[in-house]
Amino acid sequence: MPGTRIAALGHHQPERVMTNDELANMVETSDAWIRQRTGIVTRRIAAETETVADLATVAAGKALAAAGLDPADIDLVVLATCSARDRCPSNAAQVARALGIPSAVAYDLNNGCAGFCTALASASHSVSAGAARHALVIGAEKMSDVTDWTDRTTCVLLADGAGAAVVSAVPDTEQQGGPEGIGPVEWGSDPSRGDTVRLLDDWQPRFAQEGQAVFRWVTTELPALARRACERAGLAPGDLAGVVTHQANLRMIEALLRQLDLAEDVVIARDVAESGNTSAASVPLALAKLVERRELAPGAPVLLLSFGGGLSWAGQVVRCP
Repeated sequence: MPGTRIAALGHHQPERVMTNDELANMVETSDAWIRQRTGIVTRRIAAETETVADLATVAAGKALAAAGLDPADIDLVVLATCSARDRCPSNAAQVARALGIPSAVAYDLNNGCAGFCTALASASHSVSAGAARHALVIGAEKMSDVTDWTDRTTCVLLADGAGAAVVSAVPDTEQQGGPEGIGPVEWGSDPSRGDTVRLLDDWQPRFAQEGQAVFRWVTTELPALARRACERAGLAPGDLAGVVTHQANLRMIEALLRQLDLAEDVVIARDVAESGNTSAASVPLALAKLVERRELAPGAPVLLLSFGGGLSWAGQVVRCP
């Protein structure tokens, strides 16, 4: 079967910027407190009328244009989200309609903050198996819809945004691990600890988590998972040009990556500082920005690592478009 590659990326964020000082007028917190514990300085909040599908459509449209493809070339649209209000038609189907994609398989995937990397692997498998020629993979969230704005431990974290990737086949099987490949996925879950990060309560859910438990889980168990994802791609962590983890909390990310023996010049995504935690959107959003700013060169190997509700995780090494 052919290998797969990320052909192009796109991202989109709402116009409204919410600062830490603004939050300090809403709950008992401060700019210094938020920066010290999370590394977050600003975040983007969508307008009341903006939907997950709206955010996703803009990001996906940019990725499609960057790939130089027509809408009719897309056979599969997968949208990772946990915050969308719409159930049917799916948000993926709404994106397909907005972009003029005529007959693609379209579905939403909910794996919490691990959603995009899970969707990327699923789409890659479909393209590799010949079930699709080109796939549009999107992570999009409107976390402001599910935020408890009275809870200072969580409202300082969450934000809105979208990122997207076009996944295409690499015809020559010898290129499967080549300069534009998507490596094998390392994924799984621990349902016994699923309530540690949750969005429950019927039709008006509110995000909640056990922050210290998540921090311990990420910093003690995720380093081994990250190393396994590298091994499956035939690389050591020191071979990576970049690392893009789920942008949950900068302090958590730094504690995780200190354990990986990375190269001194490795590029680490720290988009959480300006974008906040955008759940399933955070990995493609951060990756697209790094590529757009040319901080990562074409063909550079980058570890994508996502984790969150479930508790779930998914990660793979990809080559930059």
